[in-house]
Amino acid sequence: MDTTMSGMGELLGERDNYADYLRSRREMFVAACEGLTPEQLALRSVPPSTMSLLGMVRHLAEVERVWFRRWLDGGDPERLWGPRGNDDDWNGAVGSQECVDEAWSAWRAEVAFAEGWLAAHDDMGAVVDADHHGRINVRDIVVHLVEEYAQHLGHADLLREVIDGRRSG
Repeated sequence: MDTTMSGMGELLGERDNYADYLRSRREMFVAACEGLTPEQLALRSVPPSTMSLLGMVRHLAEVERVWFRRWLDGGDPERLWGPRGNDDDWNGAVGSQECVDEAWSAWRAEVAFAEGWLAAHDDMGAVVDADHHGRINVRDIVVHLVEEYAQHLGHADLLREVIDGRRSG
């Protein structure tokens, strides 16, 4: 049933509507990081927090990887930055060009995989077994990803404002 509407006024089906929201949040995240040096991207928020924009790039790559490659595609990919719970995605975010390039490359690869997977699957009600998350449908996973990006966009806005005063919106 094509009853949902994107921000452009186009009628979209359910999957395409969710994909549009997710794409929009990803683009907003990229914009929050644009034009910064590796050192600025690695700048930590408020001690003792390890949160930085670069850490966020790494974290979101890991989130995309787990939800799409593992739970939706049924694979068993190794984590990009150390075992679950060790926070290496945040702790390993150092202000070098090599670290920045690696993080964005991983993020882009995971986003491309996720976009391809979603484009090939129409059934938002399909159910997968996601270990400690229990049985969950595709819709809930994609909505969770939108939520994950929305939450981190608030963090990214604050970090960016501290770095150079730029505010979104």
